[in-house]
Amino acid sequence: MKAFVLQQPGPIGMLQLVTLPQPDIKPDEVLVEVKAIGINPIDVKTRMGIGLYPKLAGEQPLILGWDVSGVVVDVGSQVNDLKRGDEVFGMVNFPGHGKAYAEYVACKADHLAKKPGHVSHPEAAASCLAALTAWQALTQIATVSPNDRVLIHAAAGGVGHFAIQIARYLGAYVIGTCSQPNINFVLSIGAHKAIDYQSVDFTEELHDLDIALDGIGGSYTDRTLTTLKKGGTYICLPSNNCKGSTEKASAAGIKGYTMLVHSSGNDMKTIATLIEKKHIVPHVSKIYPFEEIPQAHQQMETGKTTGKIVAVF
Repeated sequence: MKAFVLQQPGPIGMLQLVTLPQPDIKPDEVLVEVKAIGINPIDVKTRMGIGLYPKLAGEQPLILGWDVSGVVVDVGSQVNDLKRGDEVFGMVNFPGHGKAYAEYVACKADHLAKKPGHVSHPEAAASCLAALTAWQALTQIATVSPNDRVLIHAAAGGVGHFAIQIARYLGAYVIGTCSQPNINFVLSIGAHKAIDYQSVDFTEELHDLDIALDGIGGSYTDRTLTTLKKGGTYICLPSNNCKGSTEKASAAGIKGYTMLVHSSGNDMKTIATLIEKKHIVPHVSKIYPFEEIPQAHQQMETGKTTGKIVAVF
């Protein structure tokens, strides 16, 4: 099978297209013939030697990627709820070795959900890590309730555009920050208010919010905390840019959290239902052929991706 392996951390040239044997599956796994792969910022960070690289450095061959959509072609002896021919999607073995940049992936069956019939494989692959992050943040760390006032930073990005839709589904009044070209997009997916962070100081516009989901961190932590009410909830997502955020939140009388998404078939089934009922709609801004995954990394590095980018076979 074709696969991209990471020879060593560094620039995109470290991703090498090679031929490897198909993976064997364990009794609790299925073998998925991959149709589409979601590309995420953590892929880029790990390739560069940060992100999950320290945890995965000893893996050989090291294959990046966690988000897949495809077709089950083999089933382990302990798997009862999936069968050959099922179309499935999910975030595989995160935060472990996902091995998704390949034609075939061995997946724990309980990390997957059946793909909604009306959704394409690229759309499904786009709806894994980012959608799970938003769901787990807003329902398991924070608990968004109707009429909560919720702020989403980087609202047009992968996690952000799902978070806007999920918070709206949960009944919140939703505010997103984004660049001017994405204002209409953020409003169109459910935000009640969209703020151009380049021309407007959101700290002057917003006060007494209940929850903030911050996909930026750094200086945004201090500024965002000023918009939250006492006892509010602040969640910082980018692990390398959240240092001290929980302590700062606590000092301000706010509940502060960092989080790392985790694989969950049950949560994926919830995401599948939300997509099936069109409560959330994935936005795929660009699709790359599998062989152009390095170019997909280049696009991800711009930090200007709207929604998600995906690679396909």
